[in-house]
Amino acid sequence: MTTFLQQLVNALALGGVYALVALGLTLVYGVMRVPNFAHGGLYMLGAYFAYASLTSLHVGYFPALIISALVVALLAALLERIIFYPLRNAPHVQPMIAAIGVLFFIEAAVQKIWGPDFKQIAEPMPGILNLGSVTITWQRVLVIAASLVAMLGLNFFLKRTLTGSTIEAMSQNREGARLVGINTNRVGMLTFAISGALAAVAACLIAPINSVTPSMGEVMNLKVFAIIILGGMGSVPGAIVGGFLLAFAEVFGGYYISLDFADVIGFAMLVLVLAIRPQGLFKRGT
Repeated sequence: MTTFLQQLVNALALGGVYALVALGLTLVYGVMRVPNFAHGGLYMLGAYFAYASLTSLHVGYFPALIISALVVALLAALLERIIFYPLRNAPHVQPMIAAIGVLFFIEAAVQKIWGPDFKQIAEPMPGILNLGSVTITWQRVLVIAASLVAMLGLNFFLKRTLTGSTIEAMSQNREGARLVGINTNRVGMLTFAISGALAAVAACLIAPINSVTPSMGEVMNLKVFAIIILGGMGSVPGAIVGGFLLAFAEVFGGYYISLDFADVIGFAMLVLVLAIRPQGLFKRGT
């Protein structure tokens, strides 16, 4: 039982990170109807901007997280204006190719500035928390708590604010939203900014546990696309449930079967669910 609870905590922490990144991607897909393959690059930039803030600006971990989220949000909004807005009426394959190009450009730029070597961010809350026989690092407690607060905050924003309601309206019917007076251009930029901020926060939370590398964006890209397909393209609850399902499959499968097959087990679960329910666990817009 102790081992099970230990792995449960690890899965909750990893699932929180996956869910935050997937939420940003599914919001963009819901509004723009284009899968943003550059999303993993924004996630990776979030970790590097936090690292740069800590080492160059000499600020604390939490100010570095805020700086990173704001800068990546701004870059994501600029990305929408410069790349996706001009291609809004183009065939879907063109924005997809452009996004892949942006991902490669971001990776090359990061390697040019920071080099290809691994970077490490120190844990802001070192030490462990003992809950009976279960040992939890304070960083994982922070990841679980912060991801939960971020998800609840996003839900409040989407459900209880006028601006959030415009995002939901546009995700359900873009043309209808435009006809009733919603500024679709502003909503598109805002959605990209929120998406970038969520990715940056997730990267900053997991960076003290995992190393920061230029390739971390590509790996996360594969996983979050699997998550939003599993949960249902464009579904916010689906992104959350899919994120935790993938994390649980990886953590428990890696521990009880083999770490070498952790990722394979997660994607095998994806194939199994889609074979039974091709539209994903949730319908878009739910």
